[in-house]
Amino acid sequence: MTVARIPAAHLAAAQILWDYHDLHHELRPVDVGIGLGSHDLGVATYTAQLYHRGLFPKILFTGANAPTTIERFPRGEAIHYTEHALELGVPADDIIIEPKATNTGENLELARAALAEQGLFPQTVMLISRPYQQRRAYATCRKLWPDVEPVCASQPLPLEHYVASIGDADRVLNMLVGDTQRIDVFAEKGFAIPQPVPADVRAAYASLVEAGYTRRLVT
Repeated sequence: MTVARIPAAHLAAAQILWDYHDLHHELRPVDVGIGLGSHDLGVATYTAQLYHRGLFPKILFTGANAPTTIERFPRGEAIHYTEHALELGVPADDIIIEPKATNTGENLELARAALAEQGLFPQTVMLISRPYQQRRAYATCRKLWPDVEPVCASQPLPLEHYVASIGDADRVLNMLVGDTQRIDVFAEKGFAIPQPVPADVRAAYASLVEAGYTRRLVT
């Protein structure tokens, strides 16, 4: 079987973006773990692992579908994540499902509402996401849910191992580029707080856009 790999010409730029989005938050106990829906089932795997490590007593999985997930998770991201977590030994009573969100902002706003319906008003949450979604998830949470303290977490995989686990280098590169663009765009639109973007990140982003990794750009 062929292992998915990033083309050598683009590996350095991809690594710069990969490192930029990893916030390196120290994991610590929080009130709730929130698994953000995506095409990556590893989010559910890691959420279950962190639950079993005792880092939070409740899990909320959030997500309906996006164009990148409808084929893989036809019943919705949160539903498939929940089924996977149950297989990994998480008790059903400790999982809350939010099945309607279609973007990161909705993930957080609807998660907050779903928790409130259960009488849960967390002061701290852990946002478990794809590795390259950490920074955007953090910035969005600080804007839309300012009274909660977020800790961001993702499976601790090197870039090339992550690409191999997904099995599609092109998809990962397009998503990396798209998430990087959204740091500026979503802050300008008021969806997230501004984040610093170093010059080497901007240069790496521009080189990957020029190379054609533009499928996840927003206008």
